[in-house]
Amino acid sequence: MRIVLLLSFAALLGCGGKPEPAVERHATPAPSATPTPADQRPVIVAFGDSLTAGFGVEPGSSYPDFLQKERDRRQLNYRVVNEGVSGDTTSGGLERLASALSHKPEVLILELGANDGLRGIPVETTRDNLDQMIGAAKKAGARVLLAGITLPRNYGPDYIRRFDRIYPELAKKHEVPLIPFLLEGVATQPRLMQPDALHPTAEGCRIVAETVARALVPMLGYTRK
Repeated sequence: MRIVLLLSFAALLGCGGKPEPAVERHATPAPSATPTPADQRPVIVAFGDSLTAGFGVEPGSSYPDFLQKERDRRQLNYRVVNEGVSGDTTSGGLERLASALSHKPEVLILELGANDGLRGIPVETTRDNLDQMIGAAKKAGARVLLAGITLPRNYGPDYIRRFDRIYPELAKKHEVPLIPFLLEGVATQPRLMQPDALHPTAEGCRIVAETVARALVPMLGYTRK
């Protein structure tokens, strides 16, 4: 069952049509004579593809949305910005990284690479793009949380083996924390996946946010409650 679901999960990441624009979702403020003060909270940028963008769930139900709710519930002074684009590759991510870094994030959650694998892009290219993104983010002063993914088992054992090594090797090289598989505990549970068996439901996204939140604990230096 786990292998079948992972095959279905990975098959979707390469589809989805035109990339969706990365938009930080906020209600439009009512007109006011007094300018709204700028939000000065430290920023966490969630940077990735459809799993980050919240493909197929209602607005406010992506994992970055749930991560923000968790920050607010625990009165942690952070603003989560969703920079997910459905169908994105590491090459696309490299091109738009500067825009994400313009938020001056304290943490960049990096989740990209599945679409590279599904398109058969050389592993070396994927690794190099992620390597550059991690380096650029750290140079800009952001701490990086790397989120790994996997590929269908029918892509060939050699390709899969080399692809799966990308994330732990880069985490070790750059000394950044790693989430081995972002959908751990979700992808193998049909009730947590949408009818396409590819993307998490809102409840699945909530669990993904919990996985990310656990990884953020040692990075942000607070005690989890």
